[in-house]
Amino acid sequence: MKVASPEFKNSAYMPQRFSCDGDGVNPALDIEGIPREAKSLALIVDDPDAPIGTYVHWVVFDIPVIARIEENSVPGKQGINTSGRNDYVSPCPPKGTHRYFFKIYALDTMLNLEENISKGALEKAMQGHILGQAQTIGLCKRK
Repeated sequence: MKVASPEFKNSAYMPQRFSCDGDGVNPALDIEGIPREAKSLALIVDDPDAPIGTYVHWVVFDIPVIARIEENSVPGKQGINTSGRNDYVSPCPPKGTHRYFFKIYALDTMLNLEENISKGALEKAMQGHILGQAQTIGLCKRK
């Protein structure tokens, strides 16, 4: 599998409009090589460079098998992020450059979990169901 954004190259800076200094919306993601047996996708976006430890920006699951997650969209059910909300938190690093990992998973089932689950609960529920996975990294630094 492969995931990439048409807005930035892997391990390159994301346009400012995707940060808290811009519109703060999620970037589009193109997904290739999804296994034919896949029944759903899941997406986790996190920042391991946050001062508090890994900051979870977005948890989405039960995404239909699609080749593109559109910009500024909610493609499936949302879990809870580090801010305690069920939404996308745009990159807003307090200092320096941070890495934002966009991790996509192809699953052999719809998980049918309730919203408000944590990243850890989603990762546990996905065990034994992952058919493929990929990630891309976007960088962000405040002006």
